[in-house]
Amino acid sequence: MTTKIKPQQNTTFKREVTEGLTNFPKRLSSKYFYDKKGDKIFLDIMAMPSYYLTGCEFEIISNNIFTIGELFRDSKNGLDLIELGAGDGKKTKVLLKYMAENNFNFTYKPIDISENAVELLSNNLAHEMPTLTVDAEVGEYFEVLERLKGFNKRKKVIMVLGSNIGNLPHPKAIEFLTKLKDAMLPEDLLFMGFDQKKNPQTILDAYNDETGITEAFNKNILTRINRELGGNFEIDNFKHWEVYDPETGTAKSFLVAIKAMKVTIEQLQLTVNFEQWETIHTEISQKYDDKTVSWIAEEAGLEIETYYTDDKEYYKNYVFRKA
Repeated sequence: MTTKIKPQQNTTFKREVTEGLTNFPKRLSSKYFYDKKGDKIFLDIMAMPSYYLTGCEFEIISNNIFTIGELFRDSKNGLDLIELGAGDGKKTKVLLKYMAENNFNFTYKPIDISENAVELLSNNLAHEMPTLTVDAEVGEYFEVLERLKGFNKRKKVIMVLGSNIGNLPHPKAIEFLTKLKDAMLPEDLLFMGFDQKKNPQTILDAYNDETGITEAFNKNILTRINRELGGNFEIDNFKHWEVYDPETGTAKSFLVAIKAMKVTIEQLQLTVNFEQWETIHTEISQKYDDKTVSWIAEEAGLEIETYYTDDKEYYKNYVFRKA
């Protein structure tokens, strides 16, 4: 097992925090929720009864393991299984176990923005499945996409689970899918999870738990700015707020300033003024239906081969090929 962990550059973080906090309205990217503490909070979120996404996708993969596995198989040359945003790998392990036990010739390449997540997953897999070939990497989706084009010697299956596509507004999602398509050969597959539109209350409950776990997750970005960039955010002066628009299928997360304040960030030589009730937009979680998925796939030059869903039809995993 090899693990290539590339040290994460602080420069992108600095640039995006500066841009986001000097913008109007202010915004920060949810990808920066994830560090050692953020990863741990996200595991707590996935364990919440109201956060249905993980359970639904786990059910889909477990119930369709043979069909999915055999769709991925390439008996002649084997395959590269590349997962973007691998996280703790809980759902993927079901698939890895099936592939390892059924004579698949493959390399698993997990990629995640969190160095901590990549390290934990690599160590766990070395312990749980010692014969597995793992080639892990730390990186952001868009920078990794360029390198994916180099994987052209045999079939590759690209996986994006957890409805991570939902963190992108539609134009960005189309751009992301187009780049994935550009890295694909005709025999390659893209296996991707999309959270579906459903009762608006179910969606709100998933992102707005009463115990405050999601709030802590959102606020972790402020904690990181304080720790890594010398900020002096008073975390308790911000309230986490969630909204969902059933018309567009967009859930949005905000941190709302409960009073007027000045925040300084030493390493950025930046002073940020907040009015009372001013917001920082931290996350979008887009919800889909078949029509929307077909549209963004078509725009990106992909076609839907098939899809799998859970018993409640809360969530779907679609399989795409290059059109």
